[in-house]
Amino acid sequence: MGYWGYFVVGRSERPLARTEALAGVPGLLSRTAAPGGWQVWEYPGAGAGIGSMRVLARETGAPALFGYVMDGACVAVEAAAPSGDAWSACLVRNVMAGHLADGDGGLGVDDYFLEPADAAGRAVAWAAEAGHAVTAGALLAVLEAEPGTGPDGRVTEPAEMAENLFFQLLDRLGVVPL
Repeated sequence: MGYWGYFVVGRSERPLARTEALAGVPGLLSRTAAPGGWQVWEYPGAGAGIGSMRVLARETGAPALFGYVMDGACVAVEAAAPSGDAWSACLVRNVMAGHLADGDGGLGVDDYFLEPADAAGRAVAWAAEAGHAVTAGALLAVLEAEPGTGPDGRVTEPAEMAENLFFQLLDRLGVVPL
């Protein structure tokens, strides 16, 4: 069984774990800090929700992003900006479709997540609100990556791919460099 857990990404002068938006989340672990006040926090475990990106973005005055890694094989991404704009996408779409098909809700990946091209466009706007100029093409490569190969075409191990892709997405958003 692969890794299950959340990554919380935001920008603040104080630790994200001390924000009101994340105050009710016990056991958040600081993962990394990046220039400009960007932080990545980790909350390992399956199932439990950790709050709202919109609330975190409003509180910090900066775009925020969650990545929920599922079994180490795919990632649900939810992002919001202080302007109120929010979007969701997934990494390793075909694996996410399999996870959703295992449920009994009858909804598929297209019901929950933007198509990769639409997500890339929304991510460009999110990055711009964060003060970063990025291209949709670079983001699209990550959003369309499938098991076995990364966005750069290199062969990867599927069990390691989801988390790696998430951090490649952060790099291409200009938030946390690899």
